[in-house]
Amino acid sequence: MAERRRQELEEKRARLAELKRARDERRQQLASVEKGGTEAPTLSSTRRDVNDLVDSLLARPSTPARQPSNLASTPARASSSNTPPTSVPGTPGGRASRLSNNDGSIGRAAGVGVGITQALSQSAGQGMADREVMSSPFQAVDFIDMQAELYEMPSKVVKPVTYSKAIQTSTSMSTSTSDLESDGSDNESGTSRRKRTAEGGAGRETEDEMRKRILDEIEEERKAVEKELQELKVKGEELRVADLSNEQRQAIFAAPDFTAFIEESTKIVQRALSDGYDYIKDYTIGIDGTFDESEGQKVKLFCAFSDERWTNGRSVTDIDWSPKFPELIAASYNKNPSAVNDPDGIVTVWNLHLLERPEFVFHSPSDVLSVTFSPYHPTLIFGGSYSGQVLLWDTRAKHLPVLKTPLSATGHTYPIYAMKMVGTQNANNLISSSTDGLVCSWLADMLSQPQETLPLTVPSHNKTDEVSITCLDFPDNETSTFWIGTEEGSVYRGNRYDRASSKAGLDNDEVYRGHAAPVTGLNFHPSTGSIDFSDLFLTSSVDWTVKMWRTKASSPSDRSAQLQPLHSFEEADDYVFDVKWHPHHPAVFGTVDGSGKFDLWNLNQDVEVPVSSTSVSGRAINKLAFDRSPTSRKAGLGSSDGKVYIYDLPEKLVTPRDNEWVEMQKTVQGLLGARDAGVNGVGASGLGDNGFGGGGNGARGYR
Repeated sequence: MAERRRQELEEKRARLAELKRARDERRQQLASVEKGGTEAPTLSSTRRDVNDLVDSLLARPSTPARQPSNLASTPARASSSNTPPTSVPGTPGGRASRLSNNDGSIGRAAGVGVGITQALSQSAGQGMADREVMSSPFQAVDFIDMQAELYEMPSKVVKPVTYSKAIQTSTSMSTSTSDLESDGSDNESGTSRRKRTAEGGAGRETEDEMRKRILDEIEEERKAVEKELQELKVKGEELRVADLSNEQRQAIFAAPDFTAFIEESTKIVQRALSDGYDYIKDYTIGIDGTFDESEGQKVKLFCAFSDERWTNGRSVTDIDWSPKFPELIAASYNKNPSAVNDPDGIVTVWNLHLLERPEFVFHSPSDVLSVTFSPYHPTLIFGGSYSGQVLLWDTRAKHLPVLKTPLSATGHTYPIYAMKMVGTQNANNLISSSTDGLVCSWLADMLSQPQETLPLTVPSHNKTDEVSITCLDFPDNETSTFWIGTEEGSVYRGNRYDRASSKAGLDNDEVYRGHAAPVTGLNFHPSTGSIDFSDLFLTSSVDWTVKMWRTKASSPSDRSAQLQPLHSFEEADDYVFDVKWHPHHPAVFGTVDGSGKFDLWNLNQDVEVPVSSTSVSGRAINKLAFDRSPTSRKAGLGSSDGKVYIYDLPEKLVTPRDNEWVEMQKTVQGLLGARDAGVNGVGASGLGDNGFGGGGNGARGYR
């Protein structure tokens, strides 16, 4: 672009030089005419030559310019199409029309051809004036050297460039292409253009102006933000909530939605806070200390559940672990005499991850004496009350039972101390028993009336033929035959349906007599492992003993001997309130008594003393239950002080080895031999490792 401008300037200089040369030639011709009297060229030819020269000098680069010829050699050159063929003196209209067609050229040649235009305009007139000029000596026209800067008017208005806070654009300092191509006859020099560019052209702002404008914009934005904040502050003061009165607060706190929200939210937070893991524990401390092997044999307290609002002044009457969620345990409670406004009976569901309060609390119109989770419906909990009602609670519902049996003769009217769910997922029943000797079968979704009722009677009783049932249990995978413990101390076998060999009801020919006081607990051996011991069951009694029984007879002649206990465990110093087999170890069971002790027995190690004895509380422990997790490492204990104690069991004690079932078979064979020999109850000092000298001489095989 600079090269192009340079060429244009060179062409203009050449044309000006030619104009000066032509002027000098005319002066010479005029001088020669004055001296020698030579006839001068006609004025019209001179005018045409001047006009042609001016037009060639002022032509645009885009239009081809006429090449001026030598005025001396061609004084009478024919004019172009833009010039009239003749210039008629006295009629200046011809010149005016040509000038009107080139008005832009006249504006641009205002500085260069002003003298020529004046001379030509003075010579315009009548033909007489032309003749006078021709006859008189020609007056010379004086040309003046004049320099002027010609400015091109912009074809369009250039808008100023604006800037925003987010985008900054650079100002183009170069000349636009349209300006360069709009007029090729621009006469300004490169020095003046650089000067004007440095000073800033029209529509362009300097660096200082740009900086000032940006600072002004930032200041305006800052003021706008401050104004907005001030408005928000004023609005916040207007919307400020006034202090609530005590009545309004109580109304909000009593709203059901607010209470439910607080209940659920705080429960989640407390679960997280109840995690007792030591996150900053340093495992490098104490590694050099001696390790006590007895630590692995001790039972440790995990937690004790109690709630000042609900459990104070009550006793735990029954407990049961959830088969679906191993961290949940349900506990039933009797009446609190000092809380007359509270429900008579309650059931609480405790969570091992929520130690401060119960997960659920359910109400009952009467003392709840037994409780059980439904193994087929994880959200359902059944309870047996002192009034004889069977209650059903749902963890998805509120505190009150969703279903309950009517207080009528069609169901129970006496306290329900025992119940159990039997059957399968698609066909199951709840079996309940009361102290009036009535056994009922219920459907879980219909408690309006029992499906079956079975009154149990014993005709040999002196005053009444009824039996007062205190406990009940079914062997594993059995739904029709059950065993009950009674207040008289005997254990009976009963049938739900008529059979070929026996009718429905109690089998009076199979009575297990051994306890001298009411039976408090009855539990069958779980059918797990390589050898089935499901014909063994344990009973606990108020007579301070625990007895182990066998239900199956090898032959009819053994019936009288079979009705005697295999062994009697007489280590307790108080009433034994409950007994349970461990769900996975074949030889381990636990007992709780009135002195507050929790004993663990391992028949493969010793049959006379427990392998672990723990003093839990100064109050009686009423119920015992092992959790239903795959390892069953926790035991729940229900106390008469209203607390539920959870103990961690040592892994070495409750995890069975592969030969535990074989060892248990040998132990049972030794107990059978000792019973048949009439030596039941001898001390362990005269026995072998199992207490039987390698199985006992003359003992029958277990199978």
